Amino acid sequence: MKILMVTPYVPYPPSSGGQIRTYNLLKYLSQNNEITLVALYKNDEEKKYESYLEKYCKQIYLCKRPSTPWQFKNIFKTIFSTSPFLVVRNFSDEAKIIIKKLLLQEKFDVIHAETFYVMPHIPETKIPTVLVEQTIEYKVYKHFVNSLPFYLRFFIYFDIDIIKLKYWERFYWKKASAVVVVSSSDEKLIKSEEPQLKTSIIPNCVGDEMITSKLENKNLKIPTIFFQGNFFWLQNVEAAKFIINKIYPQLSQELPKVKVVIAGQNAKKLGNLIDKNINIINIEPDNIDKVKELFKKNTLFIAPIFGPGGTRLKILAAMGSGMPVISSVTGIEGLEVTNNKNVVIANDPGEFVIKIKELLTNKQLYEKIRVNAYKLVKEKYQWSQTAKELESVYKNL
Repeated sequence: MKILMVTPYVPYPPSSGGQIRTYNLLKYLSQNNEITLVALYKNDEEKKYESYLEKYCKQIYLCKRPSTPWQFKNIFKTIFSTSPFLVVRNFSDEAKIIIKKLLLQEKFDVIHAETFYVMPHIPETKIPTVLVEQTIEYKVYKHFVNSLPFYLRFFIYFDIDIIKLKYWERFYWKKASAVVVVSSSDEKLIKSEEPQLKTSIIPNCVGDEMITSKLENKNLKIPTIFFQGNFFWLQNVEAAKFIINKIYPQLSQELPKVKVVIAGQNAKKLGNLIDKNINIINIEPDNIDKVKELFKKNTLFIAPIFGPGGTRLKILAAMGSGMPVISSVTGIEGLEVTNNKNVVIANDPGEFVIKIKELLTNKQLYEKIRVNAYKLVKEKYQWSQTAKELESVYKNL
């Protein structure tokens, strides 16, 4: 098949959840299909990553979008148009022109739109369009607004923008030939609002590079609790602060030798901590080796995530690298995991501390959880299989 894929980011390096997903899908879809990629970029520095994608794409078009979201032009256009801020900040005139030209010049079998907010770049066409919703954006944005200080929360601009966002997100669901989601919970929400839509679940997986070839022995006597995320995302910032301010004070009393490692892009946003047992590591977007090293060397992954959205790739990466995971219910939403079999669930600070202590003091339980998690990832969460499922969606259209 000839596929036109449109993404709101350059799918390399595979550092954010969306980039990891798209990069791996490109890698496997390209084995049996011809892909033309139109990707938006913010800064000229991102152009250097084009060479990493050339082996998977017949053609690549990198198109400029606003480098920073909070520009006067973006704010002005959002206030005085029907478009929500998310669409405005991710819009590229260049991409719209190129896509229109490509559709006139070439015959594509399917258009793959990664996120609804790239859909405004695609003109009216009879070519089947698959819209992939990595997350339900209006839910995420509503959570962001609710997290703002009280004096900003009721500012009329935010309420109006949520209404616009929800309207246009649903509009583009209906405009697409099929909507692909990553979890059953997202499919259920979409079906509750638009029952007639054709939907499919194509789950996220763990990158091949994150799956260890064998489970190494872990020293539970000198444990390190690990959390990794992209701290441009509110949910990850909330989780990190929950670990630092709510879990660690209790945990350090129960297990004085325990150390906490929090790492990821923009981790400097969390500030500098004076506690010698908490290590915050800022990771550059293209430092994939550092990410692999941290997942391999740490003892236990915890994910106190309470906000909606996100790709859950960090959970799968931990499982594939040989760490047991303790997560909130929201953190594992959409993953086919079972409490106390291949994951451990906790939802408040006291519960997290109890579960951490149980796993670190019970070697048999620790091994059971991580072995089952590792097997689950190997059997169910492989990008090669996911790409085949997505191909089936294309062919059915």
